[in-house]
Amino acid sequence: MKDVQNQRDHRKIDIDKVGVKNIRYPITVLDRANGSQKTVASINMYVNLPHQYKGTHMSRFIELLSEHSANINLSNIPDILEEMKRRLDAESAHIEIEFPYFIEKAAPVSQASGLMEYAIAFRGSLNGQGMDLVVEIGVPVTTLCPCSKEISSDGAHNQRGMVRLAVRFKRFIWIEDLIAMVEDSASSDVFSLLKREDEKYVTERAFENPMFVEDVVREVSSKLSADPNIVWFAVDSENFESIHNHSAYAYVECDRRDEDA
Repeated sequence: MKDVQNQRDHRKIDIDKVGVKNIRYPITVLDRANGSQKTVASINMYVNLPHQYKGTHMSRFIELLSEHSANINLSNIPDILEEMKRRLDAESAHIEIEFPYFIEKAAPVSQASGLMEYAIAFRGSLNGQGMDLVVEIGVPVTTLCPCSKEISSDGAHNQRGMVRLAVRFKRFIWIEDLIAMVEDSASSDVFSLLKREDEKYVTERAFENPMFVEDVVREVSSKLSADPNIVWFAVDSENFESIHNHSAYAYVECDRRDEDA
C-alpha cells in the first residue's frame, strides 16, 4: 500500500511537534508502599517532522504506548523517548503523562485510613541537547491566615489551597517524598477521612502554624534549595480564600543547572 506520510512535501517548513494528544490509557506506575499502582493517564506524544516529509505515522505512537503501559516510571521514560525517535525516524521526541495518584493516608489521631488523590505529571523531551525530564505534582493543603490570627480576638480564617510543584533532578526521586515535603510546608495537610478528634487536632495545628501563600512557597523553596539532587524547581501556592472573592497566589522559580557546569 502507498505510504502517503513518506511522500515529499515541497513547502519547506519543518514541524516542531507532531503526534497524538489526549490519549486516555490505563498505565502502571511505581508505588513506594505497594510496588506498583494502576491508574488512568492522559498522554500526549510528539516528534519533530523534517520539512521534506508530508506526515508522521500516528499509529506507531499507540503501538509504542501499548508496549510500555504496564510499567511507566521516571527510570524508563528515556528508553520510551529513544524508541520514539528510532521508530519515527525523528531528531526529537516528547511525552507528557498526566495521571491521578493515590496514597493511603491515616488520620493524625484516630489513624482512620482513607485514600488521598494527587495530580501527577511526567514531561520528558529528548533531542540533540540531551534528555529533559520534569516531574509535576499538585498537592492540596490547608493554610491559616497570620494576619487574621493577629488582629482577631477569637479564631482566624483558614482555607484549602493547592500547591503545584515542578522539579528537575539528577537522580531518581519518589513522588511520595515530594508530596510529604509540600504537605510539611503548609499550616496543615489535607485528609480524606477525619474523625472528631482528628478535626480538633488539624484545626489546632493550623492555628499554631499560620501561613501566607508567600510563606508556603518560601518553605518549599528552602527545602528544595537544600537538596543537591534538585537542579531546577518551580513552585506556586494558591489559596481559595474563604472570606475574599479571589484567590491569593505566590510563585517561585529557581534554576541551579549552571552550578554544575
